[in-house]
Amino acid sequence: MTFLKNISTNSLTDAELVWQYKKSNDLEALAQLYQRYMDLVYGVCLKYFKDSEKAKDAVMQIFEELIAKLQKHDVENFKSWLYQVAKNHCLMQLRTPKNLKTVELPDSVMQNEQDVHLNGVLEKEENFQKLEYCMATLSEEQRKAVQLFYIEGKCYNEIVELMGQEWRQVRSFIQNGRRNLKICMERTSRESGVNRQ
Repeated sequence: MTFLKNISTNSLTDAELVWQYKKSNDLEALAQLYQRYMDLVYGVCLKYFKDSEKAKDAVMQIFEELIAKLQKHDVENFKSWLYQVAKNHCLMQLRTPKNLKTVELPDSVMQNEQDVHLNGVLEKEENFQKLEYCMATLSEEQRKAVQLFYIEGKCYNEIVELMGQEWRQVRSFIQNGRRNLKICMERTSRESGVNRQ
């Protein structure tokens, strides 16, 4: 757990570091404060996710959330408040659909009635053209986020860095992009079916 062990020797109290951060947006003060409780946050995340890599990702995501959240809240006991923030973050992640990395496509686009991975669908030139057309109908942000997530296999944190957007915004781009892509694929399939008749 070396990534957790960069503990600062700062002698300021939690309340003083909170005040310093809220007064000047000093990320170093927030980082010093957060480092004191990273073991606690990691433990909470590990308890919920049962996976050390997911827990490590969550520790970083929670820090990113704190940048905005701490400015908006009056926090008397930072440790207790942080515990609740970490718990809520984990619960929200667990409520996200497990199949977030799949694209739901209508049966008419599938090669057969079995579940086929997106790459299998892309092997058919006609379906590839539909997908290409529908990708072009997405907003630039949705298209980029969907491309990075589904086609290039990047995780949320990598996309946050690449796009320079907040984690929630990236999630919104991916979810809305996926929904819009599905609607477009269904509409295009219906229209091509009518044109054949």
